Amino acid sequence: MFKKILIANRGEIALRIQRACREMGIKSVVVYSEADRDAKYVKLADEAVCIGPAASALSYLNMPAIISTAEVTDAEAIHPGYGFLSENADFAERVEQSGFVFIGPTPDAIRTMGDKVSAKQSMIKAGVPCVPGSEGALPDDPKEIIKIGRAVGYPVIIKAAGGGGGRGMRVVHTEAALIHAVQTTRAEAGAAFGNPAVYMEKFLENPRHIEIQVLADEHKNAVWLGERDCSMQRRHQKIIEEAPAPGIPRRVIEKIGDRCAAACKRIGYRGAGTFEFLYENGEFYFIEMNTRVQVEHPVTELVTGIDIVQMQIRVAAGEKLPFQQRQIQMRGHAIECRVNAEDPYKFTPSPGRITTWHAPGGPGVRVDSHVYANYFVPPNYDSMIGKIITHGDTRDQALARMRIALSETVVEGILTNIPLHRELMVDAKFVEGGTSIHYLEGWMSQHKR
Repeated sequence: MFKKILIANRGEIALRIQRACREMGIKSVVVYSEADRDAKYVKLADEAVCIGPAASALSYLNMPAIISTAEVTDAEAIHPGYGFLSENADFAERVEQSGFVFIGPTPDAIRTMGDKVSAKQSMIKAGVPCVPGSEGALPDDPKEIIKIGRAVGYPVIIKAAGGGGGRGMRVVHTEAALIHAVQTTRAEAGAAFGNPAVYMEKFLENPRHIEIQVLADEHKNAVWLGERDCSMQRRHQKIIEEAPAPGIPRRVIEKIGDRCAAACKRIGYRGAGTFEFLYENGEFYFIEMNTRVQVEHPVTELVTGIDIVQMQIRVAAGEKLPFQQRQIQMRGHAIECRVNAEDPYKFTPSPGRITTWHAPGGPGVRVDSHVYANYFVPPNYDSMIGKIITHGDTRDQALARMRIALSETVVEGILTNIPLHRELMVDAKFVEGGTSIHYLEGWMSQHKR
């Protein structure tokens, strides 16, 4: 096992990884930008190194600075968390070429699954159902693009092959709008991701977003840890996640879960990963794989009792998974609310100093957050400042505990989206379960402030 790990991230995930290291008796090195000098995990780290100014490009995305920090602190491995460099195959490669272990998949696996076109082709070969669409990237010939559009059937969605995080996608309802949409998305994709390739998929009208968590080791063992429902989203950004997904028959979930585990073995996957699907009319359609730990991993941890971050570290150190599929049991229900520093209804960011911070507690309540009273939320990064997760024997109990937790939470000095979460936790449709990915935006338009 590693003696020292460098954490190449910030915010709540940096603290989460640090806690996993401390529990395992591993020393942690934290890198931080000037904007994060006063962060909790910086104070708690065995070693903390400032690697640059606030701008991500000069700090958290600065590969040479991160790798040289690992060298001078004698770290043996680098954990990338999520976001930033976590799905950057070039970074994973440079980490390994520099003599360190990258706590994640191999660079080849990241490349294959990071490009949406090659990922889809790999999944088709592995027998994982995919959304009907173009075979590979769209050609340059407009006539060919129109032919593909007719074969797929409208509406369609144009997506950037190298995209993610809800960016680089455009819905097209008519043939007349198709070519312009392809050209615009290509230009955006080239600018945002350095890869102008785009592909076409059938646009599903009212699907749910269901994902399967997997763990695999380098000894050809792979398991899936149940599913999560992440359908409560705004502009493709998740806000509430839960496990298991309400209202989907177990046999249907088990069939798709087994296929995901088999796909991991087929592509030689190592580490934690998530297969994301759209689910409509009883059918699953693969959309992408995230080759890292997810923001919403705690709901899976609470229903399975498995520490996903520790498993990432163990697998990266060459250990075998300590369990087989039949040993994985789902217990109860868990719900996660992302707490963002933003206006709850306009969604404009609200950085600044937190004057009061009171986190909730009680049975079945977990809070993953790096903030504290008098902490300054910097304006330079993602607005998420924490997550409140509740677990219960039933979904109703998990919901009741979440309502109590949200009512106890006090954050003053900045705006947060907690008032929105409080409303959604008593919304009849959400309480019933099984809302689609479009539900929240429809709800927002009806509850304009």
